[in-house]
Amino acid sequence: MEWITSKAYVDYPHAVAEMEKRVAGIRAEAADEAVWLLQHPPLYTAGTSAKAHDLISPQFPVFESGRGGQYTYHGPGQRVAYVMLDLKKRQKQPDIKGYVWNLEEWIIRVLADFDIRGERRAGRVGIWVVTPEGESKIAAIGVRVRHWVTYHGVSINLNPDLNHFGGIVPCGLAEFGVTSFDKLGVQAEMHDLDASLQRHFNIFI
Repeated sequence: MEWITSKAYVDYPHAVAEMEKRVAGIRAEAADEAVWLLQHPPLYTAGTSAKAHDLISPQFPVFESGRGGQYTYHGPGQRVAYVMLDLKKRQKQPDIKGYVWNLEEWIIRVLADFDIRGERRAGRVGIWVVTPEGESKIAAIGVRVRHWVTYHGVSINLNPDLNHFGGIVPCGLAEFGVTSFDKLGVQAEMHDLDASLQRHFNIFI
């Protein structure tokens, strides 16, 4: 199991190409499983369920993505964790729904380290927090699985420019907002978040 942290922003096509290579290596038992922690420059990605009318104002590059889900934003101040695991080795019965549940639980436990109560919502992907303005998403999930090897993963809003989400309908849910550690008044550094992500990764063991 390898943890990779990129200091510089990683272009989206490069990230996808690197994940594809790692997934092939894991399947061939020629590479270790990995979690890749990174930040992207400002961009939008379209998942396999994306609807054209949810792209309101493409002020940043838009990339088609093979992951599940709809439109999402990535950019500075957001921690992206790309998770590449062999579910056949990690689960008695390979189960994508169970894997997604573990991703959710991982994020919920991490948020709890910072006194943020993250919650699931039936019918809505991602992790949500209750704010005075209503429910807002703090973390997004979008996965792809090939031959039971996972890739893509999660993104957690530490202190991104939340205005940048305005160019899309995030995950197709126009009636809900987007929030971050910073907007909730929680001051934390990226390395604090990374340490918590590593500490709670035992949910997958």
